[in-house]
Amino acid sequence: MTPLEENPFHPGYDTDGDHGLVARAVDGSKDALRELVARHQPFVYNLSLKMCGRREDAEDLTQEVFVKVITSLRTFRAESAFRTWLYQLTVNHLLKSRRRGMEVLVDDFQTYFARIAAVPDEAMTPQELRDAASTVEELRIRCTTGMLMCLDREQRITYVLGELFGVDHQLGGELLEISPGNFRVRLSRARKDLYSWMNQRCGLVNAANPCRCDKKTRGYVRSGAVDPKHLVFNTDYVDRIEALTRSGSSEVIDTVEQLHQRVFLEHPLQVSRSKVVDEILRNDTLRTFFSI
Repeated sequence: MTPLEENPFHPGYDTDGDHGLVARAVDGSKDALRELVARHQPFVYNLSLKMCGRREDAEDLTQEVFVKVITSLRTFRAESAFRTWLYQLTVNHLLKSRRRGMEVLVDDFQTYFARIAAVPDEAMTPQELRDAASTVEELRIRCTTGMLMCLDREQRITYVLGELFGVDHQLGGELLEISPGNFRVRLSRARKDLYSWMNQRCGLVNAANPCRCDKKTRGYVRSGAVDPKHLVFNTDYVDRIEALTRSGSSEVIDTVEQLHQRVFLEHPLQVSRSKVVDEILRNDTLRTFFSI
């Protein structure tokens, strides 16, 4: 498969392959179960990460989702795509789970941007900027992830699915169990709320705004919020989100909306540090359930 066809939301995705793996897994194949989890784990993990903003919590959420999915496999009917069934379950779990990670640290856009503005600006020399490039990028991803947390959960998951993962309105409506029209409206409102505040405060999308990641980096490092020796966001990834979810990532940006979107499409598609598949398959409930 091409990189885009590895994206479960892409029209070219091999849904028949999922159905075969489900059938074999239900019959007791540990290898099929492992392959099924490994195939979908990156998207469940990255969606979880975008919902909570903290790796450890995203790993916990991923395991919780797959325990639910696997123990319910025998109820899956192949009349529909497995990915739709799996991601509906994922979305429901993420919307109903307790608040955690960055969610509990961020209140709203006004408070969030006020905290950023309170961090003093400190300019760097060109050499210092080169030396601190990874740390500045760490802050950029951390800060814009925090912006996502300012959206309520329904807006956030709609934005991540529609704007970052490239889910169309029809599939988005199915995943959230709303009409395609309602998905479109919800996505439009999420964009409006997020982009309005970014236009007012963020220098990444509006050059008239004074806030710059490189000028805030020293302040965040000094406070301990960012540790150059232990990066959290700018680490453990093999590509950017746009590489897997967009076919024309190199197109010229010709609208303000595309500029805002690109800020988030350039986030890493991150790899879980823990061996999620192995930990899921070691779960005592699943071992008994599937006799593995």
